[in-house]
Amino acid sequence: MYDVGVMFLFLILSTVFNIAYVLYTYYQSDQIALSSVAAYPAEGPRFKQLNNVVEEMTIAGGLPKPRVYVMPSPDINAFATGRDPEHSVVCVTEGALQKLDRSELQGIIAHEMTHIRNYDIRFVTLVAVMVGLISIMSQLFLRSLWYGGLGGRDREGRGGGLLIVLLLAGIVLSIIAPLIVKLVQFAISRKREYMADAGSVELTRYPDGLASALEKIKDEYKKGPSTQVNAAIAPLFIADPVKDRFMSIFNTHPPIEERIRILRSM
Repeated sequence: MYDVGVMFLFLILSTVFNIAYVLYTYYQSDQIALSSVAAYPAEGPRFKQLNNVVEEMTIAGGLPKPRVYVMPSPDINAFATGRDPEHSVVCVTEGALQKLDRSELQGIIAHEMTHIRNYDIRFVTLVAVMVGLISIMSQLFLRSLWYGGLGGRDREGRGGGLLIVLLLAGIVLSIIAPLIVKLVQFAISRKREYMADAGSVELTRYPDGLASALEKIKDEYKKGPSTQVNAAIAPLFIADPVKDRFMSIFNTHPPIEERIRILRSM
């Protein structure tokens, strides 16, 4: 007979571990993201324009100036991280600095500043907690059916057919539930990209700046990103840096053509 107390203890320990892990990544999100892409501080006269643009957008958004970093990559991309505006970071690629003009750079910086203003990192962290908890609960349900159900039926095997059906249902749910929550997470991520695009227009008053930058990203990404990025931080970027998603429903970003169409229509 499966010990219910052990199952309950497993649930508590798993939940505590999940929350502790997510909280650690939440408070260290900026350092983790910057370290994973080998970013370096944007200091010195070489990055004067970048820092000026960031400062302009922080004034426009009424935000404290974030720390500014540069990622060594020839691709055009950028991301923001940090748990709140007071602990925020904006990072752009070397490719963005080389290939974008000032209005285009303003557009992507304003996009990232909107993510900071909307506390998107905090929101993504809360969603990650929910994904983890649902995964734990689904596994616990499956284990309780396996040990408590099959192990606890009487020796004559009465009710075995029903228990097998429940076990199969538990297996299906343990697989589908985390997947559905993950798909919801991706859908939310795509929606918040649209919101950040709109916020960029609000701050710059010039939709063509971001639209033109996205056009350049679209042309560049036809051959695929040249820099490999950990999939865990891919949702942070203004354009998805991960090659060849299995299906469009797993995309962390909306179609870039649709984003450009909306911006051009403003």
